[in-house]
Amino acid sequence: MGRHVIDPEQLDAAAKAGALIESLPWLRRFDGKTIVVKFGGNAMVDDGLTRSFAEDMAYLRQVGVMPVVVHGGGPQISAALAAAGIPSEFRGGLRVTSADAIQVVRSVLASEVGPKIARMISEHGAPAQPVSGETRGLFAATRRSTIVDGEEVDLGLVGEVTFVDPTVILAIIAAGQIPVVSSIAPNEAEPGQSLNVNADSAAASLAIALGAEKLVILTDVAGLYSDWPNRDSLVSSIDTDELRALLPSLESGMIPKMTACLDAVDGGVPKAAIIDGRVPHSILLEAFTDSGSGTEVIPHTEAS
Repeated sequence: MGRHVIDPEQLDAAAKAGALIESLPWLRRFDGKTIVVKFGGNAMVDDGLTRSFAEDMAYLRQVGVMPVVVHGGGPQISAALAAAGIPSEFRGGLRVTSADAIQVVRSVLASEVGPKIARMISEHGAPAQPVSGETRGLFAATRRSTIVDGEEVDLGLVGEVTFVDPTVILAIIAAGQIPVVSSIAPNEAEPGQSLNVNADSAAASLAIALGAEKLVILTDVAGLYSDWPNRDSLVSSIDTDELRALLPSLESGMIPKMTACLDAVDGGVPKAAIIDGRVPHSILLEAFTDSGSGTEVIPHTEAS
């Protein structure tokens, strides 16, 4: 008897079938549930990665998951500020925002970046609606500072969300659309003044208010490293107590992201994850495969 030669196309088809079967329990788990996804970093300025992200969002909505996108716009904001002759400065991983800068930030996020993301998602078959934290009272915020090397630093017109009214988001979801939220919020202490809110933090606040099943934050690294830059120190899962202890030693740009994950899980979101947005379809790998991707933050009681 001759050997049976397996057709490579059959192997490819079998692998695809295997991936579909592997996704089944995850599809059941997330059916009808909300996932808040923070979109930012390199994925926002690479058209190919933006398209794969848009496809992921459309896929999630098609299979019964309710994605909510919260976006930053760091590269676009930095470019617009440079064009306007306004310097960019970061302290503790957060952008110092002057009165001149806030107008540029607000315009870039709400009028440029948000509508572009929504348009690309809509082109893949899932209608998307851009809004900002100023839309129908979605967010209220107060000014915040940060601590750098043990000293308090003034960040200008930078805020933290103090109140969330998710009514507008729930209405968009009920209408069969995907909300795309820019992280600008009104200053509750000074009506008419806008504040620049870190998008990671805004996503965490919104995830808590929506009772989301998960918060996912896209980054420009593979995940959390316990001993950066040692590539072997990548952490696949960490509980809230372990993260709290590790937080002060992290690289400054990672602190807002991991703080957002910690805040979300402390606030009742079952799980939060940071994943590598440079990997096409990383959202689907995280949501629907056994191995997941990146670093997942879980409650301490679950880990113990």
